[in-house]
Amino acid sequence: MTSAVNGGAWIRRYRPAPEAAVRLLCLPHAGGSASYYHPMAQALAPAADVLAAQYPGRQDRYAEPPAESIRELVERIVEAVVGDDDRPLALFGHSMGAVVAYETALTLAAGGRAPVRLFVSGRRAPSTHRVGRKLHECGDAELLQAVRRLGGTDGQVFEDEELLQLVLPALRGDYRALETYEPRPGDRLTCPVTVLTGDDDPVTTVAEARAWTDHTDGPTELCVFPGGHFYLNDRPQEVVDVVRRHLGL
Repeated sequence: MTSAVNGGAWIRRYRPAPEAAVRLLCLPHAGGSASYYHPMAQALAPAADVLAAQYPGRQDRYAEPPAESIRELVERIVEAVVGDDDRPLALFGHSMGAVVAYETALTLAAGGRAPVRLFVSGRRAPSTHRVGRKLHECGDAELLQAVRRLGGTDGQVFEDEELLQLVLPALRGDYRALETYEPRPGDRLTCPVTVLTGDDDPVTTVAEARAWTDHTDGPTELCVFPGGHFYLNDRPQEVVDVVRRHLGL
């Protein structure tokens, strides 16, 4: 079962759990969609009510232009999840989704609705910096090659020219939003942060992941798994176990 919740197009609920004591909002990676978190929703229901953000420019939102910035995404997502549901909310974001989750947590906290925990996966801390070519400025072939190296996209996508033309605008838009993102100096969370990463991730070293501790006054825990950027595709139960443990499910 799939349903939209407050905010219509922006949020998906694959396994509604209205009686759950906690909600978990999941934020996808660049080029990703809400359905990436369908297995997590299945695994955590009915203990947690799992919501997944659907960014514009993909799946049933193909016709919409992608967001211009991370903060545009955050603004709309916060509008979608802040309503008459006052159950505790945790956030889980992978890769670009980790940045969206972090900024969403900051925005929620500023409005007096701080999340109970932030899970950031496959993304270096905002305080770390890398100098390199911006993928959103590259040609299609170079952008796709870089994405393919990360290993999280179904290989059939790269063989289907028609599908590629549907996917590319959202993918490029997501990378533009991510690569133009600049954290605000002094921003700091108070909630606990759980950091998950693969030990062979080409875009996030373990040291860069550990640096998330500099972004909260709450406790942090670093969970390192064997694997690359999409380590969680190969270890879904272990990731779910981490979420369960920290949310007390």
